[in-house]
Amino acid sequence: MNKLLLILPVLIFGLISCDNGIEKSEELVEISTGNENKDLIRNELTADGEVDTVNVPKIKFETPVYDFGEISEGEKVNYSFKFENVGSKSLVIKDARSTCGCTVPKKPKEAIEPGATSEIPVVFDSAGKSGKIQKPVTITSNAYPYKTEVLLTGYVIKKAD
Repeated sequence: MNKLLLILPVLIFGLISCDNGIEKSEELVEISTGNENKDLIRNELTADGEVDTVNVPKIKFETPVYDFGEISEGEKVNYSFKFENVGSKSLVIKDARSTCGCTVPKKPKEAIEPGATSEIPVVFDSAGKSGKIQKPVTITSNAYPYKTEVLLTGYVIKKAD
């Protein structure tokens, strides 16, 4: 009975607000599915229909995998992943993140024009780490493909206790 008292106001509100709702719903569908802005949408997640893979920004990393070799536990590795926009539109890096807090990437703030270069600096802190290390950094952008991954790898020698 208590559940019915809680649901009843929701049902009444739903019935009252649904007056002429079919026409409004159809209008919204027409507006939201219009293709007048289709040429502006290039991202494969938001594009309806075929994805344009030609007239888009594209990232090409100079070195997509950086092996820092061997370091001692507690040392920090600083490396910048250099890249070029080899596409035909301005590239905007929306996010650069790693799988853990020990690896911190920094994304460029400005757009990278076609043919221009930039970099994503990454700092890896080996404190508390040992053994073989593989730290991916995922870059999300307006490029095709919209996600790109670079990898920091190496070996951390554990401190003697």
